[in-house]
Amino acid sequence: MSNIYTRVVTMVTFLLLVTFSVHSQITTPRGSQMATVSQTIGTSTVEITYSRPSVNGREIWGKLVPYGLNNLGFGTSTAAPWRAGANENTTITFSHDMKVEGKPIKAGTYGLHLEVKEGSKATLILSNNYSSWGSFFYDPAEDALKAEITTKETPFTEMLTFDFIDVKANTAVAALKWEKKAFPFTIEVPVSDIVLADIRNDMRGQTGFNRQTWEQAANYALNNGGDLNEAMGWIDNAIAGQFYSQKTFGNLQIKSAILAKMGKQAEAEKLMDDNLDMGSVFEVHQYGRQLIGAGNKDKAMKVFQYNAKKNKDTWPVNYGLARAYSAKGDYKTALKHLEKAHENAPNAGSKGRVAANIEKLKKGEDIN
Repeated sequence: MSNIYTRVVTMVTFLLLVTFSVHSQITTPRGSQMATVSQTIGTSTVEITYSRPSVNGREIWGKLVPYGLNNLGFGTSTAAPWRAGANENTTITFSHDMKVEGKPIKAGTYGLHLEVKEGSKATLILSNNYSSWGSFFYDPAEDALKAEITTKETPFTEMLTFDFIDVKANTAVAALKWEKKAFPFTIEVPVSDIVLADIRNDMRGQTGFNRQTWEQAANYALNNGGDLNEAMGWIDNAIAGQFYSQKTFGNLQIKSAILAKMGKQAEAEKLMDDNLDMGSVFEVHQYGRQLIGAGNKDKAMKVFQYNAKKNKDTWPVNYGLARAYSAKGDYKTALKHLEKAHENAPNAGSKGRVAANIEKLKKGEDIN
């Protein structure tokens, strides 16, 4: 009996030790800390997650990071690129379909690898396999994108760093920087296409049950390469025909701009002439500025003169007249109106902007 008891106790003790061993692992700092960097481009995001080794006095290029494709002595790959970091796969995630170095890439997450070469060349590799450890299981059959890139010299960077070094409306340059070398690559986003697709989808829901949504949609399409006929349909929806529709000076101005962009200039001007009395002093002022921006200086002058007559000595009618005369090159008359505008400017900020433009006119510079 005691022998059976002893065996039972031994087995229970073993199971407890195994259980304790499995569940008693403690969390300690990693040698190469993980980091994530993200960038918004338009309404889309790009996110890179990686581990950050330090130079720590070591020779990096061609030594710690060997050139070319190599057998790392572990895993299934016999010709592996660099993992572009440490530990797990470095990953890059695209929220929408984009382009990397001019090549299309679908929305999703990818393993990010680099084939480092002697000199200033490298190959960027994005792999459909993003969950493996490092590059030890790299398989070229799983490549989603390969692109040749040019490296650049950079100030010394101790810890490997990914950064977005140049961000514009539709593009961003991401770069890995380590030691004295940078690996930049350009990401392009079809921002207008994505936004317009989102707009079409949003307007089928509750968002589409108000006039401002349709005005915003039409204005975005107008200014960002959208279909002008679609934009016209959207703005007409805002103006009339729906339970939320209302004709306003603002949405008529958008419609006028769409007509002008369609080449229907006379129709665009008539629409605004017929409804100019609907505009507030500020709305008419902005319409005049829009005309100057479009190069229609004579029409802008008439609009600013109308505003000054209807809203005599009201801010910002003299400012508008100053802009109109400045656009036509009559800086002397523009200066007279700008000095009047400075007198009735409503706050310190406005006075400061007017004062700055007075100085420009005195130097013979257009204020538009």
